[in-house]
Amino acid sequence: MTDTGGLEPVATLCGNCDCGCPQLFVDPDAPAVRRGVLTDDFGQRIRMSADRFSSLLDEAEQGRLDGVARP
Repeated sequence: MTDTGGLEPVATLCGNCDCGCPQLFVDPDAPAVRRGVLTDDFGQRIRMSADRFSSLLDEAEQGRLDGVARP
């Protein structure tokens, strides 16, 4: 991701390389519905609320995303 000014880093989702790993940030200045910022390997961003991100984590924990992440 190129410009992370003002964003608070939460997690790097790879960290084992220098590929522009996906990252999770919090934008404290954004409205609550856009506070979470998830970046991909190419620097694109997805903004979501904490509730939406929590729902995504719940889905992953329940195995509903296993087919997507692990073919």
